[in-house]
Amino acid sequence: MRVLSQTVKSVFHTHCKPAERSRGFWGWLNAVFNKVDYERINAVGPDRAAAEWLLRCGAKVRFCGFDRWQHDYNGLPTGPLGRYKIQAIDATESCIMYRGFDYLNGLEHIEEIRLNKCIYIEDICLEHLSQTKPLQASVKTLSVISCGNVTDKGIISLHHLRNLEHLLLIDLPGIKDKEKTTERLQTALPKLTIQLDLA
Repeated sequence: MRVLSQTVKSVFHTHCKPAERSRGFWGWLNAVFNKVDYERINAVGPDRAAAEWLLRCGAKVRFCGFDRWQHDYNGLPTGPLGRYKIQAIDATESCIMYRGFDYLNGLEHIEEIRLNKCIYIEDICLEHLSQTKPLQASVKTLSVISCGNVTDKGIISLHHLRNLEHLLLIDLPGIKDKEKTTERLQTALPKLTIQLDLA
């Protein structure tokens, strides 16, 4: 670990200014946190592996049958393989990024997702969500708040979430045509309630 730390430190000190070093290091570390471990998914199941990824990145999860949010990586419950199914994800201020979104592919019980103040969330993340078959059937509530890289394209892609009932969109400067975007969503999902604060 000491050798790795010294190597990383050396690279960043040699090639970057102090502010760039800090941003570069955390960006690199966040990318490491988001790397998908497919062997781990096979070994412990999609829900456990996804929970580990989310908590590693600073997000929280709530399991089916529980009211309490799980935020402590070391406190993740143990038990029979597949016992704990993720029902809700709160990724507020987490470092989740597209690189890790394959962790979501096997989750079949997700009803709520909160993407609030996530600096790495972009259109391709929302497109991945909307193209994931289990999520298309299960997600009912989604909030996207203060994610500066999200544009109309990403929001429109959410029309594939056919059981989406409630969508909250706040402080998204990348959305340039909110009327047209919300109209397209509403047409595709007539039962969807959209709450907006995009001024």
